[in-house]
Amino acid sequence: MSTPSRRVPIEPQRVDAPLTASATFLVLTVGDGADAPATVRDVISGIDDIVKNVGFRDLDAMLSCTVGIGSSLWPRLTTRRAPAELHPFRTITGSAHTAPSTPGDLLFHIRANRRDLVFEFERQLLDVLGDAVTVVDETSGFRYFDVRDLLGFVDGTANPIGNAVADSTLVGAEDDEHVGGSYVVVQKYLHDLGAWQQLTTEQQEAIIGRRKADNIEMDDAPVGQKSHKTLATVVVDGVEHDILRDNMPFGSPGASSFGTYFIGYTRYLWVIERMLENMFIGDPPGSYDRLLDFSTAMTGSTFFAPSADVLAALADAEGVTGP
Repeated sequence: MSTPSRRVPIEPQRVDAPLTASATFLVLTVGDGADAPATVRDVISGIDDIVKNVGFRDLDAMLSCTVGIGSSLWPRLTTRRAPAELHPFRTITGSAHTAPSTPGDLLFHIRANRRDLVFEFERQLLDVLGDAVTVVDETSGFRYFDVRDLLGFVDGTANPIGNAVADSTLVGAEDDEHVGGSYVVVQKYLHDLGAWQQLTTEQQEAIIGRRKADNIEMDDAPVGQKSHKTLATVVVDGVEHDILRDNMPFGSPGASSFGTYFIGYTRYLWVIERMLENMFIGDPPGSYDRLLDFSTAMTGSTFFAPSADVLAALADAEGVTGP
């Protein structure tokens, strides 16, 4: 017998929705037409209707959708002040590798334990958005074994748990108009599995900073190159700043395409930006993340996922600046 909490799908804008077996990461741009912002505003403010329409078929599949809004689109949808840190993804150029900035006005992070529900949600969503939007990236991810990436390592171990999830991901009193929202950064990485598999397990573990079989954290050498685990950990004045990752593998063996879709939710955008600077530029500069020798960033976009209440309020078009 279902409990009351399972009578409806997971509520919208839950950045901490459960890790699922399937997900689609959909990045769109919004057209210049006068009617495009109004269409988008109407659809995303009522996104819960599509979640209910599709999700009722199997509540245990945990269908959910989180909507992120890019900095260029924000003033076209509302006169509400933009979130304090919201800006386009900044290209990061290191000595050997670059994190590119790519277009994106809207992000839909669609999750469920059934691929058909994710598919149907996306179909209905794009149908109602129509020609107001253009798809710039559509990536379908899947859970791989015991939550491993295609490099063979467990992914997401460093995620916060318990009360720390909200503290790490949701904006607080520091930006009172956007309490309960979250900054979102997405990147699509392609892996050179052939080159990676030429490494010994010990070499792979030294790059990642964890043991491959049991996921136990390894200590870095006292001096010299830092591991991915260390470079992706942001510590300021002795305080570690967490983010919530919901990364997923994607790929096509027939096309020799293998990758990881990185998605990070954070209370403070600067935390993810610092993490990426550590990885691509290095700490110290020049000592970049050696994982990047086998993983190439293809995209990079930044969004803000407003609270469910703020998202729903976009339906009130009064005072909107227009296209």
